[in-house]
Amino acid sequence: MTEFQTAVLLADIALIVAVARVAGWCARRLGQPSVIGEIAAGVLLGPTLLDGAVADTFFPAEIRPYLGAVAGLGLVLFMFVIGLEFDFGRLRGSGRVTGAAVVGSTLVPFALGVLLGTYLLRSYATADHLAFVLFIGVAVSVTAFPVLARILADRGMNGTWLGAVALSAAAFCDLAAWTTLAGLQALAGASGAHPWRVLLVVPYGLALALGVRPLLARFLTRRGTDAPLSAGDVTVVVTGALGSAAVTQLLGLHFVIGAFLFGLVMPRLHHAGHEGLLRYTEPMTALLLPVYFIVAGLKVDLSGIGADGLVQLGWIMVVAVTGKFAGTWLGARSQGLPARGSAVLASLMNTRGLTELVALGVGLEAGLLDERLYSLFVVMAVVTTVMTGPLLTWLMGRGDETPTMLDPDLVGRPRERAVAGTSR
Repeated sequence: MTEFQTAVLLADIALIVAVARVAGWCARRLGQPSVIGEIAAGVLLGPTLLDGAVADTFFPAEIRPYLGAVAGLGLVLFMFVIGLEFDFGRLRGSGRVTGAAVVGSTLVPFALGVLLGTYLLRSYATADHLAFVLFIGVAVSVTAFPVLARILADRGMNGTWLGAVALSAAAFCDLAAWTTLAGLQALAGASGAHPWRVLLVVPYGLALALGVRPLLARFLTRRGTDAPLSAGDVTVVVTGALGSAAVTQLLGLHFVIGAFLFGLVMPRLHHAGHEGLLRYTEPMTALLLPVYFIVAGLKVDLSGIGADGLVQLGWIMVVAVTGKFAGTWLGARSQGLPARGSAVLASLMNTRGLTELVALGVGLEAGLLDERLYSLFVVMAVVTTVMTGPLLTWLMGRGDETPTMLDPDLVGRPRERAVAGTSR
């Protein structure tokens, strides 16, 4: 790497962070999560506009691999935080409404996605038809837990019964999506030189849960269970997340799987320790993750999708929205939730955002998507997330009905305990 390339890389990172901040602020002003603005900025800086002139000028081809490495670091930290924030208490305390919503919001879009994948096979050549079709099913079934949590917090819904149901159902969907995605990547790579390596992820996961987790618990609480974490403690944890990501990459799975697993098996610390760990890691994620949006946007080219691409985008949108909305709505209604409350829950579960973008990136790197189909699914991820805010405003517009819709207890309906506690 030459001195000039180093200078360009540093300037690009500074530009990306600045653009991401401005785009995120614009999105928030429009009532959208900041991640929507950041993703949109990445797409606009890509080859879609001016035949790639913007991308080629600011992000030369020789610099992009280095930007990809920085983006990968941000993605590792993000997926570690997702695993760290996963609350198994939600799974143990879930009620019938949450269970029905999970089944509806996962199985219905997945089944429709499999049919969509069969249709898309006519236009996209792929070496593994089964893995491709199943991946399309997963891609339309994703719910973005982090973006959903932000939407609930922004609208003051994160302490409500319905908000807790939505977070619980999204937690289930996230866990199912990443588990299935790991299996699909293993299936897609089964024809490689060493297909047996992916099977080692099972003993590796057990080693993390049974060996690394208790050692970490002992190490992080060596000064007392209520002692705050030191910078050295956080360094050990982050090093472990990076090492875990490297292991799964060597096993033939995407590095995000290893980072997520490490966050998942992290010992659940006291409140101060947990918040301290987030206080160290989240600023690093906020700084590095926007680079991922730009790198992802550089792969999105909508300039030449043509009439066939628009038709395919239309079907992708119909399947994604209809499957997620109808599946969640029917599941919630089957347990007696009022129609408008079921519609609010369905709108929340239709949020995809960054989680979808990460899943699509894994599919692209695994050869399950080409850049054209990847671009269409990125559009779907942005549009379905943008839809959430206006839909919620419309559905919850009548303030006199909103309290009872968010908490059925207020009208004497037997409470369905969705989770053991309120959302974080």
